[in-house]
Amino acid sequence: MNIKLLNPLTLAYMGDAVLDQHVREYIVLKLQSKPHRLHEVAKRYVSAKSQSQTLDLLMSEDWFTDEEIDIVRRGRNAKSYTKAKNTDIQTYRKSSGLEAILGFLYLDHRRDRLAELLDAIIEIVNER
Repeated sequence: MNIKLLNPLTLAYMGDAVLDQHVREYIVLKLQSKPHRLHEVAKRYVSAKSQSQTLDLLMSEDWFTDEEIDIVRRGRNAKSYTKAKNTDIQTYRKSSGLEAILGFLYLDHRRDRLAELLDAIIEIVNER
């Protein structure tokens, strides 16, 4: 199956789960805290606002390959029929672009590149 041909919102759906799992593992091992505190910390990494800001920084640093930029753009430009919660549509779309590339890398079994991106996301958010 050609992963590039999947609907970009399907890639974003997968990418959301990948990022959420990675962040949860990271904060559980780092904080060893109660679930409520873990949830509060996790929001710093997985909120649409955070993902949008992270994508902007990665794009400004030319972090992505041309192929990856295409996936990000498809994810960002996809027409979603769900409403963005607690954010504007532009922020929501950018976060969908970041999630789409995460989903693509995961489903295409590009584990090394996926790990690089996930580590970069954690580092960027930690520096804020």
